[in-house]
Amino acid sequence: MSEKYLLHQWFHGLSRAALFCSSVFLVLAAPTIIDFPRSKLLAQTAVSQDLEAASFYQQGVTRYNRQDLQGAESAFRAALQRDSSLGMARNYLGNIFLQQNRLDEAVQEYAEAIGINPNSAEAYYNLGLALHRQGQKETAITAYRRSLVINPTMAAVHYNLGLILYEQGQIPEAIAAYQQAVTFDSSNANAYFNLAIALQDQGQTTEAIANYRQVLERDPQNATAYNNMAGLMAIQGQAAEAISVYQQAIRQNPKNAAAYYNLGVTLYNQGDIKKANGVLNRARNEYREQGNTEQAQKAEQLIEQIAQQTQKQPQSGQTPSSAETPKPPEVPTETQVNPTDVPISIEQQPYVIPDVPTKTPGTFGGNS
Repeated sequence: MSEKYLLHQWFHGLSRAALFCSSVFLVLAAPTIIDFPRSKLLAQTAVSQDLEAASFYQQGVTRYNRQDLQGAESAFRAALQRDSSLGMARNYLGNIFLQQNRLDEAVQEYAEAIGINPNSAEAYYNLGLALHRQGQKETAITAYRRSLVINPTMAAVHYNLGLILYEQGQIPEAIAAYQQAVTFDSSNANAYFNLAIALQDQGQTTEAIANYRQVLERDPQNATAYNNMAGLMAIQGQAAEAISVYQQAIRQNPKNAAAYYNLGVTLYNQGDIKKANGVLNRARNEYREQGNTEQAQKAEQLIEQIAQQTQKQPQSGQTPSSAETPKPPEVPTETQVNPTDVPISIEQQPYVIPDVPTKTPGTFGGNS
């Protein structure tokens, strides 16, 4: 029986158990990745009643935060030998294996963590992340969605859910997930970028442009956002606005060959042949420097076309005939920004060993 089938059966059994339970929550949850708030548990909460297990656990946290993953793994295993109910140690082991790309082991540890604490949004999130990396997309979607039942405000879960739904071709659902991601974390430029691309794919041009603007407010160096936004403006007939955006892109990055190329095409289509020729020459040169011979040849073809057009119609400012007008700038279909893929560590107040000061472990990859 395959591991994928067993994992599916495990999810199914967990769901049935939740439905037959008359307790307060459904057992549906997953963890977050970034900016997860610190635990609100009281300082008196003990990690374990076994002092030796608590000591090994604390050693594991310290080594993990120092990126001594081998030492952390040994310490967490020692803690679990003395107290097998330490779900937090299981989650940390899963995080270690995820960083080491030991995905099967990571999935197993996160599943164990969930078995110990079915209301752990963090463990469900991390499980979804490991499954996502394994290519088990449907099961990963289930894990991400279970996380949001427990804590619907986890922006990182919405973000990664949007990414995997987009990969599955479920674009309207991906849009909804990205919208939730930016609702709960309005600083995430990548979420706005992916939302803009999804809206663009759906033909929602005005909304896509608005979200590219949000990207550039947060990430002024994002060349693709400039190019895509200006391309959409040109398609909408907003040539002057498109030209302005391409010029902004070039000011931000004077080596932006795509911005020069698209600016040149837009100027040419507007009949400003002299400026178009200069910009396209710059685009060709930048593409050559980058080793992009295909795009350099395209720019060269347009330059030659302009030269021929100028000979036929020497009057400046005259619009080229429709038969010789190049195509409008294409809006690139960009690969989505990589998912935020740093697993979170569940924050718990450590057991305070008498006379030995300890620190609360910080959130790995997140902010306080």
